[in-house]
Amino acid sequence: MMSLLSRCFVYVRATTQWFAYPNKIFFGPLSQVSICAREEQSSGEKLFDGLLNGDRASLARAITLVESTAIAHRPQAQNLLRMVLKENKERRQRSQLASSFILGLTGPPGAGKSTFIETLGKFLTAAGNKVAVLTVDPSSATSGGSLLGDKTRMPELTRDPSAYIRPSPNKGHWGGVTRTTGDIVQLCECAGYNIILVETVGVGQSEYSVADMVDLFLLLIPPGGGDELQGVKRGIVEVADIIAITKADGDHLPECRRMASEYMSALKFMKSRSKVWRPKVLQVSARAKMGIQELWDVVMEYKEIVGTSGELEMRRKHQRVKWLWSYVNAELERRFRLHPSVAECVSELEQDVLDENITPGFASDELVQRFFKYDRTK
Repeated sequence: MMSLLSRCFVYVRATTQWFAYPNKIFFGPLSQVSICAREEQSSGEKLFDGLLNGDRASLARAITLVESTAIAHRPQAQNLLRMVLKENKERRQRSQLASSFILGLTGPPGAGKSTFIETLGKFLTAAGNKVAVLTVDPSSATSGGSLLGDKTRMPELTRDPSAYIRPSPNKGHWGGVTRTTGDIVQLCECAGYNIILVETVGVGQSEYSVADMVDLFLLLIPPGGGDELQGVKRGIVEVADIIAITKADGDHLPECRRMASEYMSALKFMKSRSKVWRPKVLQVSARAKMGIQELWDVVMEYKEIVGTSGELEMRRKHQRVKWLWSYVNAELERRFRLHPSVAECVSELEQDVLDENITPGFASDELVQRFFKYDRTK
């Protein structure tokens, strides 16, 4: 009898995650379900306590939990995020701790993003700030890239106790950011990081979605490269709050000055996304540590102007709504692809599209109709 109970107990423990979902069925003692639920809650509370204490290991585990694509991890992740959101909101209301400032960075290959981030990060930690750097590792994308490459390119900042660097695979997401980047920003803020840098994998037609999650969007442009205004998508330039011409030292200096002048002229004909701030163009050299102080002074000027006007808080509210629908779209696509009726015919329809037997639009209609299971003739 005891042996049977022991085996049942092991089985219950092995299927703990089932209890988080009403559509999962487990025939076992309800008391054990309650125990497992309490253990899961306790685990989330321990992570939350670790975040409040600024524990880097707890932050790493919390981010791993939030990034997990396993369905079984979602209840614990959502429970943790609810506690984090409540804490961050209460901090802002008490005004005891200022809300974190989120700075997004992007730029074409060769702009020197990693070198710039390391120099800026060291500058900020030396001034007493806690800096979190969220970089997107393109290792899982078809463009390639080395896993954790950003950490190896920022060795000094990696060793800084006041800095935290977290590379994350973008897993093919457009926008150069991961699906969970917004949640990770909340975790970093809860852990006491008052400046959060979000770096994207590069510049593309759709990658300015990073502007929908940051307070300030910084575009880094390297010197040279022909017709720069054609090389960098107009949409990226239009959402930039500050443009920094990088590598502005030595032989590059004349070219950087010319480019800065061209961008300043071009910005006059572009509509600013802010009603109270006009984008500025600066020249910096991360390697020579030139222009970093001047750039940060402009960032603080931006924060003061946009924050005082109320535009910053309004922008954050709009961003939260946009990310709501981003999550909805991602979840709908996930469920659509996993649907049995879709999965059984998608390969055949894709091949028909490749062979030009049917149009992409017709194939799309067929997949949607199979998903919803309705008659096309009705």
